[in-house]
Amino acid sequence: MRPTKEQSNQNRQRIIDTAGRLFREKGIHAVGVDEVMKGAGLTHGGFYGHFKSKGDLAAEAVSHALLESLRSEPAYARLGALAKNYLSRAHRDAADSGCTVAALGPEIARLPKGQRGGITDYVRARIEQVEQIQAQQGETVDRGKAIADLSSLVGALVMARAVDDPALSDEILTETIRVLDGRR
Repeated sequence: MRPTKEQSNQNRQRIIDTAGRLFREKGIHAVGVDEVMKGAGLTHGGFYGHFKSKGDLAAEAVSHALLESLRSEPAYARLGALAKNYLSRAHRDAADSGCTVAALGPEIARLPKGQRGGITDYVRARIEQVEQIQAQQGETVDRGKAIADLSSLVGALVMARAVDDPALSDEILTETIRVLDGRR
């Protein structure tokens, strides 16, 4: 029996959610269609009823993960509060559910432009978010500083995840929070 349109839509969303999680955890190129479908509780044969290629899935999964990140995050009145949340140990340790840019940035950059999943719009939205925080803090809005602060957040998370020394990893998080919180 063929699934209903509603079941088909639910299956597609489950594939996208599973792919987004697995891609952030292991990398886009390290995860095959079989693993995504198995993780979604579906058979490999059903994949091509939803997507033309793994590249199409990657673009949609990345776009969805980026959009969900923007939707689910609370508003921050201070850059320090954003930094404390983003650079928390819990976020560092949960790459599969964390920041898509920190987990997949270099891989996304290597994808063809049509498969980059809205990364440019996401980065613009994050820059605007930091500019809004600047205004709320009573600062003059400074786009260059907003870009540098955002880059510091992402870079610190990437570095903290990459090093194999837990003390250094914690120090990277703590010191970046300290600087971004204005306690230089």
